[in-house]
Amino acid sequence: MINLSPLEKYQRDLERDDFQYDAAQENAVKNLQRLYEDLQNKPLPVTGFKKVLNRWKRVVAKQQPRMTQGLYFWGGVGRGKTYLVDTFYDCLPFKNKTRVHFHRFMHRVHEEMKSLAGQEDPLKIIAKRFADETCIICFDEFFVSDITDAMILGTLFEELFAHNVTLVATSNIIPDELYRNGLQRARFLPAIKLINEHCDVVNVDSGIDYRLRTLEQAEIFHFPLDEQANINLNQYFKQLSVEEGKVGRTIEINNRELSTIQESDGVVHFEFNELCESARSQSDYMELSRLYHTVLLANVTQMNVDCDDAARRFIALVDEFYERNVKLIISSAVPMDDLYSHGGLEFEFKRCLSRLQEMQSHDYLASEHLP
Repeated sequence: MINLSPLEKYQRDLERDDFQYDAAQENAVKNLQRLYEDLQNKPLPVTGFKKVLNRWKRVVAKQQPRMTQGLYFWGGVGRGKTYLVDTFYDCLPFKNKTRVHFHRFMHRVHEEMKSLAGQEDPLKIIAKRFADETCIICFDEFFVSDITDAMILGTLFEELFAHNVTLVATSNIIPDELYRNGLQRARFLPAIKLINEHCDVVNVDSGIDYRLRTLEQAEIFHFPLDEQANINLNQYFKQLSVEEGKVGRTIEINNRELSTIQESDGVVHFEFNELCESARSQSDYMELSRLYHTVLLANVTQMNVDCDDAARRFIALVDEFYERNVKLIISSAVPMDDLYSHGGLEFEFKRCLSRLQEMQSHDYLASEHLP
């Protein structure tokens, strides 16, 4: 298989009927091409004696390791940012590369910090581990809302860049606006400074919102349950995913396994019984709402007094998705107004239905996901 460069891949994609030219995206791809070529010319990391020898040569020559300037893409939702990162990652012809959702990256950092409790400078150790694994980290949905993450990132980025790790990131927010009004934001400013120093910041906003266009053309609520409903949900999953979905993939949420119909980065397709008719907690829905901007929920059944537990879980699921602007596409056995019948949760379900209605509106579909 011949490896295409990002620019070659983009030019090939432009030949597809479902792919539209976008000047801002083309500019972003040209930036990726520059980085791709820089990385091609960057020596692969070495270990052991050769690594020590190279370091000694630099000391004698009074040279620093050559840094490779990364990229930070920012812009509104649906601007094709994930496509850019996926295209770039797939084109890189070497294995020591990492592609990860930012939230999952921070989860690993926190877990490693727990395992290193009591050791001096744990973030230096963690950064070294990443540097031994990869020469480039591609983040999707870079977003900081947690004070603990904000405190960590300055030191972590400093150490990663010191190890010559290159960063590619996507975000809805320009670096200077990250963690705006957050607690002790001054302690996060060094991280922003490092991003601006080590990454070219590229805006990808344009007149085209690809995700919104797909969502508005889709039916958000599908009734009845028939073959066409299945076809529609599979079609929308494919259109909203920038990578091929993993069919039947098992994912881990809060240390418990969840079976999916299919899953790709940012989009996941579940059976109703997997999310609402088994032992799930609100924290599970919170975690899903952070990881996925779009959830497809298939084969929702009518709920009543005999299945109030499922109804409570469904209400909690909708609440969490609503709070984080997750887009929810449903196939159901009954019309939306009949999802709940004759039980003690009628009042709570009225609010749930109101939210489901709002989640079909243009304003909601155009809103930014809050990971």
